[in-house]
Amino acid sequence: MHRFFAPDIATTLTLPEEESRHCVRVLRLVEGDEIEVIDGAGMLYRCRIAMAHNKHCALDIVEQQSCPPHWGSKIMLAVAPTKNLDRIEWMAEKCTEMGVDCITPLLCRHSERKVLKTDRLHKILVAAMKQSLKAQLPQLDELTPVENLINEKSDAQRFIAYCDESLPRSERKSLAQVYDSSRDALVLIGPEGDFDPQEVEMAFKAGFVPVTLGDSRLRTETAALMAVATMHSMKQVTSSK
Repeated sequence: MHRFFAPDIATTLTLPEEESRHCVRVLRLVEGDEIEVIDGAGMLYRCRIAMAHNKHCALDIVEQQSCPPHWGSKIMLAVAPTKNLDRIEWMAEKCTEMGVDCITPLLCRHSERKVLKTDRLHKILVAAMKQSLKAQLPQLDELTPVENLINEKSDAQRFIAYCDESLPRSERKSLAQVYDSSRDALVLIGPEGDFDPQEVEMAFKAGFVPVTLGDSRLRTETAALMAVATMHSMKQVTSSK
């Protein structure tokens, strides 16, 4: 069954214009056809097309159900966008497919990308949410100075992954070793030039735990993907016990 995104479906009973066009013009669905609609907040609706208008496709809700994230406790990723925008878009898409609750683009001292427009990223997250059969859209923040995020109060576990050789690898445990899958978690991933030592020190003072993501030197977007994959893997290990 075809799936569409309509954040206000419960009140408007109408698909947004872009989704209406795809439904009626591209897929050529007609009155009486049934579709699935997600609101991005965890609700899935089975709907029947009441009026196949290519700008305002009207629907009747046949059934609805709550579809909370299957991974339970929150997975939050804060990552400095790469200079190559395609790479950060790929990362956001794949993390959404796996499952992530929040993506915060970071502005760091060594960041090569100082400006980030999130409109296109938002569309990529929506497409990835629909493709992976999820009903909850990850929160996508605007570009945030790393010190602002570090200084935010939070009850979540907080980790920082970085490559600073001043801290021997032996003093940094792997994310898999220290991550508690029953608790919300935030992982910081730095820019291509890594975090500045002052940013790392600030994170330490705020209670962030230094972690590694393996023995390989990873690109920023790969490190972000590895962090999310590691947390999902540990959740599966815990649930199977």
